[in-house]
Amino acid sequence: MASSASSTPPPRPNLTFRQLRGHRSPSEFAAAVRRAAREIGERVSCDARYVGRVEAGEIRCPNYAYERVFLHMFPGRTLTDLGFAPRAVVRGRGARGALDARGADPTYRHDGPRGRYTDDGPTGNTGARPTEGVDAPGATGRPGSNGGTGAHDGDPGGHGGPGGPSDQEESDVRRRAFMTSGTVTVAAASLRAVGLPAGGVAAARAPGGRGFRTAGDSEVRAVEDAVREIRLLDDRHGADGLYRRAAQPLRTAYALLDAGTSMRAGRRVADRLYSGAGELAISVGWLAHDSGRFDEARSRYAEALATARLADDPALEAHAFCNTAFLARDTGRPREAVRAAQAAARIARDLASPRFLSLLALREAGGWAGLGDHTGCRQALGRAHALFDRGASDTDPEWMTFYGPAELAGLEAQCWSALGQWDRAARHARRAAGVAAALTPEFTRNIALYTAELADDLARAGRPDEAADAGLRVLALLDEVQSSRIACMLATTARLLLPHRLASGVTDFLEQHAARARPRA
Repeated sequence: MASSASSTPPPRPNLTFRQLRGHRSPSEFAAAVRRAAREIGERVSCDARYVGRVEAGEIRCPNYAYERVFLHMFPGRTLTDLGFAPRAVVRGRGARGALDARGADPTYRHDGPRGRYTDDGPTGNTGARPTEGVDAPGATGRPGSNGGTGAHDGDPGGHGGPGGPSDQEESDVRRRAFMTSGTVTVAAASLRAVGLPAGGVAAARAPGGRGFRTAGDSEVRAVEDAVREIRLLDDRHGADGLYRRAAQPLRTAYALLDAGTSMRAGRRVADRLYSGAGELAISVGWLAHDSGRFDEARSRYAEALATARLADDPALEAHAFCNTAFLARDTGRPREAVRAAQAAARIARDLASPRFLSLLALREAGGWAGLGDHTGCRQALGRAHALFDRGASDTDPEWMTFYGPAELAGLEAQCWSALGQWDRAARHARRAAGVAAALTPEFTRNIALYTAELADDLARAGRPDEAADAGLRVLALLDEVQSSRIACMLATTARLLLPHRLASGVTDFLEQHAARARPRA
């Protein structure tokens, strides 16, 4: 019997696309793709992993949203000029014919996660076989699009089966519901769509209750996609509406590990499942951290650290220590913050990522600032800037896509604020908010955070009018952002501005803040 590997040719790397990326890192190129999408009114969640999949040949033809973006970025070229295969070859009847020619069963269901979340949105679990090598068939490129319902774009028959008019109508209804829902509903819909069932041990059991299911590529990909979706939703909406929903897929991931299913799945799948579960624990821990559930956050970070050590995964261990340092700083344990950041840096030295080491230096600087150690803080900030200036690298961890000039300025502002240098802190916070608005306007939560920091620093620096103006800008974003961290910062600013309540601008801010704080009938 022929092996399964022999029935499917290995992907052919897209060297043309790699050449077009040039000297930019995958993360930098992904940011350029997102900017180009905004220029033409598209929304794509391109990240370094997506760029890597394209260059590795895993995505033989992009979905229509990415096609429009790529053709906008490289005018005058076709998809084939960019190294992609013609759509007719990989989709619809043409694709099914190619499979039949290889002796493949056209009803075979590709080994991928149920309801796989693509870089553009969730795909539905219709039971239809996704075409191999195609990026999210039918996806629109807008959040919550359920375009990947199994539709075969090359099928001109217009049948009422998967991909027919009834499925398209359902997709449109779901998309409209997604776009008009509040952030909590959006979070729930998106996390359900990643394909990792909620329910902990019950979800990990095999059908019929006979033992536990064996984790395969589909479950592992679902865990990894859950991590990416949580990070994306947090950047846009903040943590408060996400935490409890995000904890459900985490319970399922650890139930799969606890059931021993990874032992039967092979070393490669087991390693990915351990790493994915650990990263998911960190993501859920961050949601708890940002929403003020500090004990929960500490528990999740410790869970990730234990997972990293069991799996002998230094990248995951360094990430867990990095977040532990941040939590220690925020909960009044600055010495622990310094030690955790230094431990992470020792582990991360072999990862060859200057940007990661730069972030860890900032975590250490925050601890020194909390201790009131100006010299230690300045030295750590100097290392952070020097390492950051080395630029991005292909070895940067995927989760670090948030760390750019805006985050560097924002974290430095927090250090100066902890040292009581309010004007200097305000200068860096203003820069952070401006850079974030210019480069990543879709990351609403980060813009609101940096602006709230600015308002607090200005209020403490004795500049109430400017502080009130910044506070009003934050209030305007709170319909999209739910973050206890930001809400607490804004409440502190309001208290600081009470003695100036008769000043121009301050009155408006205090009234609007009080109105939002009042419980709604």
